[in-house]
Amino acid sequence: MSTHIIGDTAALTGRTLRHVTRSVDTIITTAIMPVGIMLLFVYVLGGAIDTGDTAYVDYLLPGVLLITIASGISYTSYRLYMDVAGGIFERFRSLPIARSGVLWAHVLTSLVANLISLVLVVAVALVMGFRTGASVVGWLGVAGILVLFTLALTWVAVIAGLSASSVEGASAFSYPLILLPFVSSAFVPTETMPGPVRWFAENQPVTSIVNSLRAIFVGEPVGTDLWVALAWCLGILVAAVIAAGAVYRRRFR
Repeated sequence: MSTHIIGDTAALTGRTLRHVTRSVDTIITTAIMPVGIMLLFVYVLGGAIDTGDTAYVDYLLPGVLLITIASGISYTSYRLYMDVAGGIFERFRSLPIARSGVLWAHVLTSLVANLISLVLVVAVALVMGFRTGASVVGWLGVAGILVLFTLALTWVAVIAGLSASSVEGASAFSYPLILLPFVSSAFVPTETMPGPVRWFAENQPVTSIVNSLRAIFVGEPVGTDLWVALAWCLGILVAAVIAAGAVYRRRFR
């Protein structure tokens, strides 16, 4: 049974990946906005922000990576909605394939596409002067956190893609996720924010994830932020998988 599920998922993932490779501009577009934000903040606004001994591009990059992921998952929701609207899901239901494989194909495609976009953003950051003291193990830790965050948000995108009644609704859900890093420690220290905003910034998931990535990049101890970040990512992932499964069963029972 497990081999059947893996084989079906692999075949369906190949299908969705072919759609992405035929539209490489979606990956490039996903990376353009975060790169534009990075250029704006580093070269225009960064001089007015005090980050101590840390170069602003080094300080900024973790938040930009999360924005890249939040931007990329909108395409996952869009592709899923188009499959639903086009009747592809109904056709798949008539075939002897694992139902979970249909959703996992979109999730794995999202993971691959977002990883490519993340590599492009890091490459631009290196050109802009980003430097890190992270070891190989540190980079693996960064990759692990980003993969977990991508999976969590992608399953949220699955819910939106299955529930949306229009193309615009399928992708618009990601806008609040893109804006969330702006009210966190991603761009400025939270100590500079007024009371209520600071409380929200320090207790939302992006701040703990950004702080963890930043600490790994500069080679400092991560502390409790890592556990908070992992708890947020795992909590969102589990809740989103359960909710997506319920929406899928209700829509295609």
